[in-house]
Amino acid sequence: MALPIINSIASWVLKQRIHQMELFLKYPNEVQEELLMTLIRACENTVIGRKYDFASIRSYQTFTERVPVSAYEELEAQIERTRTGEQSVFWHSPIKWFAKSSGTTNAKSKFIPVSSEALEDCHYKAGKDLLCLYLNNNENSQMFVGKSLRLGGSKQIYEDKNTFFGDLSAILIENMPIWAEFSSTPSNKVSLMSEWESKIPAIIKETMNENVTSFAGVPSWMLVLLNRVLEETGKTNLMEVWPNLEVYFHGGVSFDPYREQYKKIIPNNDFKYYEIYNASEGFFAIQDQNDSNDLLLMLDYGIFYEFIPMDSFGTPNQRVVRLTDVELNKNYAVVITTNSGLWRYLIGDTVRFTSLKPYRIRVSGRTKHHINVFGEELMVENTDQAIAKTCQATGAEIADYTVAPIFMDGKEKGAHEWMIEFKSHPKDIEQFRQILDESLQSLNSDYEAKRYNNMTLNPLVVNVARENLFYDWLKENDKLGGQHKIPRLSNQRDYLEQLKNMQ
Repeated sequence: MALPIINSIASWVLKQRIHQMELFLKYPNEVQEELLMTLIRACENTVIGRKYDFASIRSYQTFTERVPVSAYEELEAQIERTRTGEQSVFWHSPIKWFAKSSGTTNAKSKFIPVSSEALEDCHYKAGKDLLCLYLNNNENSQMFVGKSLRLGGSKQIYEDKNTFFGDLSAILIENMPIWAEFSSTPSNKVSLMSEWESKIPAIIKETMNENVTSFAGVPSWMLVLLNRVLEETGKTNLMEVWPNLEVYFHGGVSFDPYREQYKKIIPNNDFKYYEIYNASEGFFAIQDQNDSNDLLLMLDYGIFYEFIPMDSFGTPNQRVVRLTDVELNKNYAVVITTNSGLWRYLIGDTVRFTSLKPYRIRVSGRTKHHINVFGEELMVENTDQAIAKTCQATGAEIADYTVAPIFMDGKEKGAHEWMIEFKSHPKDIEQFRQILDESLQSLNSDYEAKRYNNMTLNPLVVNVARENLFYDWLKENDKLGGQHKIPRLSNQRDYLEQLKNMQ
């Protein structure tokens, strides 16, 4: 009887949060403005607060006039001062945790500050809210009767100059309350293992006989783990391993290219998929409806949002707008000011708004990960949807892909070159290529215009990758597991050429 009682109590506690959410749903812009002023007031006496005279800032307008939009490179010197022990540089309370992130394009590590306020009021609050929204939509859920199988990053926590760094999931596990481990599997010890190839069998050994009711992790890496579980157990689907499975909380990469593969290994029409949008810099948005992939932007996590329309991004006419001025279905680069002391920080992601009441978004790509060599403005969202559509039409399944431009050479027109690793190959690769090209044109009018009569762009080229090519590239570059991936799109040919050389 104890477990059903725990389930009922947990459900009741989490559902109380719904009433608090109603405040930012009803007054989103007011909540954001008040939050910005709270962050500014808290940091008047920091190094950055004195530099920009936070004490006299009383409006958003003044804030934008004084504080510039910054990428990591501009903030690195301040962050390094705090990593060596100096405090009150950019945030008023002591910061000893740093989320180590290599990003996906830059081999040089970034150390993103994580304050105690961000841990409590952003990351852990978001974890509760995720469960709260799910339970609010699924009142008969029995999720807490079992455990959540979590697949975090593969880094240990390292101490350096009296501060600590590791990947975000390791920091979250390290700081979690003791009771949180009881509802999760595998154990913290296994979750924090750094060597991916020995970690997978250790996870399987610990989780196989647990009553797993939910999953949490990045779709591409979770799929690797779950397929290994089926191999190990000899079962045909995951419901035979864990009969009480009910939901998968996923984020990190688009789910579109993997959706059909998950349906095959979890053949249960009632099984739910809930998407989240989080990063080392903060937790931003949560799916709040059962049957929609739109993500509710969470406005009371200590993060103030601004947006740069991608049509002006990086130009002399670059504009920055706040939440109240965004428009539907436009691509924006995301700028955040946070309760870890990131001030007008460009996180490198792009989103588009699918709803303004309430504010709901979809992640459309990365500021650096799109192809615009020929004016085609191809976003990751386009290619993910196109490849999902093509796989459905041809019965193929993909493991991974990346795309790069073929640059114009003399009179030769340009094109896009794909490297695709298939899990199940299409019967006719030429038919696959043609449907993929047509799907992209139907999803992106700029690409369609450049492809019209092969005027600017020739038909796309598809290379079929050998088995495990992407895995081997990640292994060679010490990027196995967790959040690591090869960028889907690039304006350069570096990644594609490296992969071709490993074929």
